[in-house]
Amino acid sequence: MQKIKAIGFDLFNTLLTAKPNALATAVARLIGSLQESGVSFDPETFKEAHKKAALRFIKETRTKGKETHNRFWISAALEELGLVLSPEDPRIGMAVEAYFSAFFEYCNLIPGTLQMLETLKVRYRLGLLSNFTHAPAAKTIIQTLGLAPYFECIIISGEVGYCKPHPIVFDELLEKMQAERGEILFVGDDPDADIGGALRAGIKPVWMTYANNKEIPFAASDADRDRYSFLNDVQTIADWDDFLALFTSE
Repeated sequence: MQKIKAIGFDLFNTLLTAKPNALATAVARLIGSLQESGVSFDPETFKEAHKKAALRFIKETRTKGKETHNRFWISAALEELGLVLSPEDPRIGMAVEAYFSAFFEYCNLIPGTLQMLETLKVRYRLGLLSNFTHAPAAKTIIQTLGLAPYFECIIISGEVGYCKPHPIVFDELLEKMQAERGEILFVGDDPDADIGGALRAGIKPVWMTYANNKEIPFAASDADRDRYSFLNDVQTIADWDDFLALFTSE
């Protein structure tokens, strides 16, 4: 690691995890907010429509690299139910805030995260690059969990307009970290967005498998090793002790 001057980190399932009931709670709060605003619909029908819309927009995002936003998912779901609300409607804005409020309560740092950052900050510039549609919520989570002081830059896809694995966001990380491609590591859990994206950007990745090993919802799976053959040649860590060992074994 002698040439390394900077380290970039993903956020979810890399530095922190969300409890299994976080998503269900978030959707329930979203529905409650809309209904309190006077929007009338069957909750179960909306859930299915919202899930369908989310998957469609996420697939489009992965294809084009441009970030989407939850307000479009909600608007599309309501339209399928025959209700026309613009994505910019204040009622949808309130529903978005209600949705993300669940994550403020249901996110926990992976054990040893702050200690690891404290150790590495002495020698390396640290940055955060997260795919997160609603940047204000991401920043609240980062602040609440005490992560913000450790990072020289925090890049959220919802602000940039593009998301990993698009090279634009990795280029922005390099620029803000003032590092050359051979001088930075990127640590993430997602084989496509984090590992594949970093490789295509000319950045050395480190694959964090903590969430996979703990079978946390929405984590990468062992099957990804077959889908993404490049994972077999990437440095893998299961926890932060493994990561810190990379710097002490030189």
